[in-house]
Amino acid sequence: MNLPLLPTISTFFIVLSAVLVAIGWNLIRRRNIEAHKKVMLAAGAAALTFFIIYMSRTIFVGNTAFGGPDEYKLIYTIFLIFHICLATTGGIMGLITIWLGLKNRLEKHRKFGPITSVIWFFTAITGVVVYLLLYVIYEGGHTTSVFKAILGG
Repeated sequence: MNLPLLPTISTFFIVLSAVLVAIGWNLIRRRNIEAHKKVMLAAGAAALTFFIIYMSRTIFVGNTAFGGPDEYKLIYTIFLIFHICLATTGGIMGLITIWLGLKNRLEKHRKFGPITSVIWFFTAITGVVVYLLLYVIYEGGHTTSVFKAILGG
C-alpha cells in the first residue's frame, strides 16, 4: 500500500488535535487549569497545522476525487459535505472557544467548550473515514490543482 504523504500527515494532525482535546477536557474536569490551557492550545496548533497542510495541498496539488465504485459516489459526496460542515463549524467554534478562554470569559468558554469538543471529535472521526475511503479502502481518483483547474492544463 502506497499512502500519499501530505494527506497522511494532515490526517495525523487532525487525529492528534482530537486526542489533545480529549486530554484537555479530562484535565479541566480535574481542575488542572494551567495544563488544560497548554494542552488545548497544543490542540489548536495541531488543528492549524492540519489546516495549513490541507489548504496548501488543495491549492497546489489539488483535491483527490473519490475512486471507489460509482454506486457509492453519491453517499461519499453526502458524507464529505457533512464532514466539511462539521469541520467548518468546529474550526470556527474552536477559535471562539480558545479566544473566550484566553480572554477569561469563562462562563461563555464553559458553555462553548463541551459543544465545540464534541463537534471536533466528530470532525476528526469523519475526517479519518474520508481519508480511509480516498486512500486506503479505494484507490484515489483524479487530482487537479486549483491553478490547473482555473488556468487550464
